[in-house]
Amino acid sequence: MIRQAIIAAGGMGTRFGEFTKEMPKGFIEIDGIAMVERSVRKLIANGVEEIIIGTGHCFAWYDELAKRYPCIRTVRNDNYANTSSMGTVAVCAPYIKGDFFLLESDLIYDAVGLKVLANDPRSNVILASGPTHSEDEVYLECNGDKIITRSTKDKASVKQHAGELVGISKLSKACLDEMMAFYTADASRIKMDYENVLASVSSANGGHSDIFVRKIEYYAWAEVDNKAMLDRAITQIWPRIAENESLWNVRREVLLNPGPSTTTDSVKYAQVCADICPRELEFGNLMEWCGIELTRFVADPSKYTTVMFGGSGTAADEAMVSSCVPPDGKLLVVDNGSYGARMAKIASVYHINMDVFKSSPYEPIDINALENQIKSGHYTTLAIVYHETTTGLLNPLEIICPMAKKYGLVTICDAVSAYGGMPMDLEALGIDFASSTSNKHLQGMAGIGFIVCKNEELLKQKDWPMRNYYLNIYDQYQYFLKTKQTRFTPPVQTFYALRQAIIETKQETIEKRFERYTSCWKILVDGITQMGLDMLVKAEHQSHFITAILIPKSPQYDFNQMHDLARSHGFTIYPGKLGNINTFRIANMGDIRPEEMARFIPVLRDYMHSIGQC
Repeated sequence: MIRQAIIAAGGMGTRFGEFTKEMPKGFIEIDGIAMVERSVRKLIANGVEEIIIGTGHCFAWYDELAKRYPCIRTVRNDNYANTSSMGTVAVCAPYIKGDFFLLESDLIYDAVGLKVLANDPRSNVILASGPTHSEDEVYLECNGDKIITRSTKDKASVKQHAGELVGISKLSKACLDEMMAFYTADASRIKMDYENVLASVSSANGGHSDIFVRKIEYYAWAEVDNKAMLDRAITQIWPRIAENESLWNVRREVLLNPGPSTTTDSVKYAQVCADICPRELEFGNLMEWCGIELTRFVADPSKYTTVMFGGSGTAADEAMVSSCVPPDGKLLVVDNGSYGARMAKIASVYHINMDVFKSSPYEPIDINALENQIKSGHYTTLAIVYHETTTGLLNPLEIICPMAKKYGLVTICDAVSAYGGMPMDLEALGIDFASSTSNKHLQGMAGIGFIVCKNEELLKQKDWPMRNYYLNIYDQYQYFLKTKQTRFTPPVQTFYALRQAIIETKQETIEKRFERYTSCWKILVDGITQMGLDMLVKAEHQSHFITAILIPKSPQYDFNQMHDLARSHGFTIYPGKLGNINTFRIANMGDIRPEEMARFIPVLRDYMHSIGQC
């Protein structure tokens, strides 16, 4: 995995004249998006966690870009006017920790180039193409082993053509260190470009780094250094790139059901990776990173730990309920919907001493009555659902869990359809254990259940007799702590998708994701209100994630017909039934956009009109 990238963006773009006097070349737009921003998006989609942009001329533009993309770190080359591209790479070098992509800022390119480099087993690889006829070619020469010997603009002098330099490479930190040692050893090298430094440290020239050339003969790409090159990029190259990349698009199905949720194509494709034994340290490091980042979304990793299992959100619930109640403890389960009832059912299967506090599935919990129950029952543990997926009711855990802590209870929370969709601080909320899943709001693929555990409460389980085996939280925790492995085979490809989903969640931020979900919810509520439909839960008590809608009174109503109509337009909806209350549910979860919810409303309106509802 390539976790970092450097974009060299310090140049002045003098060949554009006045056009780039007050704007860096990288911000020239093609099809409405700046070249460097499009490059940033492609790097993120290919699993890059941190993008270091070396800036110089008009550096403030990049600083503003970094405000919109949390993965960007800008590093200024104060001497950009007197150095070339290697000078900009040099200021970024201290932040590189391992293998990385190195790119120029003024490129448009087919994203397949990144995939090819990432998939190449060799450590140091320069991407090359066949003839471009761009009239500004840099030619690469290599020896018989395809190791670079030099780069030059003098085509006639090249003995063994390796292709034209694209401006995208995959390099190791060891190679970068050698480049830096060479570059700084002689002040006369200050004007050297990075590709010439690369050639200089190549093993073909006496260096210690084997630096290979990987040629894609018909690769679609262009560098943009002047107006003529920009015209060529727009008219000849960009249409090829756009068509090529569109062929990778997966058919879009918008899931308006409560889960699994709609995922991005980049999350889907993250599963397409080289096979790896999950006992390898590389994969253990990936799981460890996922666990730390999952914790960081909702808690301080020094106080909480995430324990992961192969399984659904219900598997995480079962692990939590069966593991977190002391052997002589007593559990109080709040049941105000199907998922609270499910936790009570799990507890009963394990013969846990338990009482159930029943509450309305569509009205707020009576806090005073719950407190009286807690005070009277000698309970050790409280189990509650944060967001009741049955109805969309959001329980006020900011009141309930601190109240439970006041009476000494450990709190276990089903946060499956709340986690990742709204800002959450487990310690501030008074939550000791919270379960969730790799899908839902994280927008990963279904298949990994996890519990975020308060360390001091988790460690108390050390000497408890095990009620379960596969789903025992403490056993899974201590085994991973010692080995960086799960006790049983994990869903390997699903973890790669989870890593990508975490990267994209960090990029969007949970706060912005909640704003997006809320925008979708508002469009939905406005639409169904205009249709004369009623919601089961009052708007002020809803999560903005699930909306339970009472079915219309028309005798012609048929959920299956409505479902099939929606599906024919690319939308999937979900039924719902709560006792004798019939509803259907629309979710605002996953990778859905306000414009997609706006497209769904007319589809729903057409059906309602067909049955005389509106």
